[in-house]
Amino acid sequence: MIRRTLLAGGVAALLGATLAPAKAPPGPAKVRVRIDTTVGSMIVALDRAHAPITTGNFLKYVDEKRFIGTAFYRASRAGKDRGLIQGGTRNAANRTLPPIAHEPTSRTGLRHVTGTISMSREKPGSATGDFFITVGAMPGYDAKGKNLGFAAFGQVVAGMTTVRRILNAPTTKFSGYEGMRNQMITAPIIITGTTRVP
Repeated sequence: MIRRTLLAGGVAALLGATLAPAKAPPGPAKVRVRIDTTVGSMIVALDRAHAPITTGNFLKYVDEKRFIGTAFYRASRAGKDRGLIQGGTRNAANRTLPPIAHEPTSRTGLRHVTGTISMSREKPGSATGDFFITVGAMPGYDAKGKNLGFAAFGQVVAGMTTVRRILNAPTTKFSGYEGMRNQMITAPIIITGTTRVP
């Protein structure tokens, strides 16, 4: 479940908070990861320079193969060619790592624009192994005032066709937690591989 998470109300914004900060290991400012699925592939460039905690967390899931066999399970559509797709571990005990500190966009300078990859969460500081990718600008997910928003940490640099294919996948009516009704993909799209690429 995006853990009831992500965005109650389909495409709306939530609050904020944090856990103890952690340092990402040294490395390049941008790290590219290829995400393979049963309907195609995409490449995301993760911004380690601006969102080191969130990027480091995602890379740990990638390097330890924790995403392989999970799925994109949610397609939240908000009009023509706009919305988000959500995937990840869904709190599976054998896949999920401890929560990480929240990196709001007000601190990182990143924004939720088309192709942004960001962390799903219930409250700030609770993000683990679920993430979402936007189609269209979603400024309501950026931190503003008391709303700490969601932790954007990179951008799709190839494969938006795959992202849109997932966004347009059939969804099951009346399935999902309140705020995510009719957004759960009927046949979740399996993540078959995640690999760092040059």
